[in-house]
Amino acid sequence: MTALRPTPGSPAGQTVTPSPDVPPPPSTPGFHHITLVTADAKGALAFYGGVLGLELLHEETVDGGETSYRMVFGQEGGRPGTLIEVLEQRGAPRGFFGVGGVHHLALGVADGPSQLKWKRRLRDLGIPVSGPYDRGYFHSIYFRDPDGQILELATRGPGYAVDEPADALGRRLIQPDPRRLPGGRDEAAIRARIHPEPVPEITPDMTLEGIHHITGITDDLEGMGAFLERALGLRLVKKTLNQDDGRTLHYFWASYDGQEVAPASCLTLFGWPGSPQRARPGFGQARSVAFQGGHEAAFSSWRTHLESLGLPAASAPSHPSGPRLSLTAPDGLALELVFREAGTRDPL
Repeated sequence: MTALRPTPGSPAGQTVTPSPDVPPPPSTPGFHHITLVTADAKGALAFYGGVLGLELLHEETVDGGETSYRMVFGQEGGRPGTLIEVLEQRGAPRGFFGVGGVHHLALGVADGPSQLKWKRRLRDLGIPVSGPYDRGYFHSIYFRDPDGQILELATRGPGYAVDEPADALGRRLIQPDPRRLPGGRDEAAIRARIHPEPVPEITPDMTLEGIHHITGITDDLEGMGAFLERALGLRLVKKTLNQDDGRTLHYFWASYDGQEVAPASCLTLFGWPGSPQRARPGFGQARSVAFQGGHEAAFSSWRTHLESLGLPAASAPSHPSGPRLSLTAPDGLALELVFREAGTRDPL
C-alpha cells in the first residue's frame, strides 16, 4: 500500500484549497455502521436489544463460512450512524484490542442526568460500570458487552470548541485539565454519582443517539491522519492526550466543515508508536468500521479516487446488502464504504 503523508507545507488538520478546474475528491459525511463479533447470538440479542433497547432491524442465519448468524441493530428504522452489525462466529477465539483495531465504541446520550440513569440501569442488571468521567468535550461511562467489547456512553456536549475556536479545531496539542486525569480526579465521588432510583425501563430521555465516536489504536498517528484526510476526507479536529494516563497522544478526526463537526463521524486514535501489540481478531473485537459513501452512483468515483491514491479497494457491487468498497488502513484497520441503492433507504 502506498504510504500517504500530509501534503508538504500543509499542517495536519488543515485543508489545501483545490484548483477550481479540479473537482473536489469525495468525502464521507460520517459512519454508516460498525461490525462486531460475538460467540453467542442469543446473548448479544438480549444485550443490544434488551439491555440497551436498540431496534433489531434484521436477522438471518448464514449458511457456510465462519459466520453462522447475522443481526443488525439501530434506531429510527436504520438511520446510518446508528447501526451495529453483529456476526456470530462460533468457535472464534477471544479477540483483543491493539494496533489496527478498535479499542471502544461510544454511543451517544443526551446529557448527564440520562447518563446517570444508564449507569443505574446497568449496575442494577449486574453490569460493572465506571465513570462518569469528565472528558472536557463530553462526559463518559464505560462498560463491556457480553463478549468483552468495551462500550462507552458519551454525552452530546459540551463539544469540541470548548478549548479551541470552532473555526480552528485541531491546530494545537491540548493539555487536559489535571483535574480530569488520574491522581487529580476524585475517584470516590465519581463512583458515587448515580441515579437515586432503580431504572427498570428505558425512558424517552435515555434514548441512545447512535454512534458518538469510535476509538482505535495506531502505531503511526501521522500516517493514519494522512490516510483519513486524503482517502476519506475527514479532518483533524482535536489533538490531546488519553485522559486515563495523561501521556498517550489521542487525536480525533471527523467530518468537519470548518465550523461544525458532523454527528456520528468522529474516529479517534490512541498513538502507540512501536507497539508490538496488534489487534487480535475474534469475539469481543470489532471486525470493521464502515463509513457512508453516498448513493450507488458515487461508487465508481470513490473507487477511482482511492485508486488515484494507490489504495487498493476491493469492490463488492453485488453485495446482498448494497454496493460496498473494502479497504485496509495503513495500520491494518479494516474499513468499508457503504452505498445506498436507488429506491432504498439503507442497504442494511
